[in-house]
Amino acid sequence: MSVVAYNGNTHLFGWYLGYIIGTVIITVIVAEVAAVLSVARRIGGQAQQADQGLSVAYDNTYALRDLTRTRDIARSVTEDLYRTRRALEG
Repeated sequence: MSVVAYNGNTHLFGWYLGYIIGTVIITVIVAEVAAVLSVARRIGGQAQQADQGLSVAYDNTYALRDLTRTRDIARSVTEDLYRTRRALEG
């Protein structure tokens, strides 16, 4: 007695099995690509929000670039005041 998984045209069984396996593989690949694209879309949205947040932070801290110059001016004024005080004290 011979056990055959397919009782019809046994010479076509390999083709049918190949088509089924190919269809399953393509379906899995399409599902994975869809998942990757969904994650990429979410990351793109978060990147835009991060860019907007960085832009706001830049606008809020833009004045700090003048802080070095302000410190240098304050140091110069302080030194001049000390020099003047020493000159006045004699």
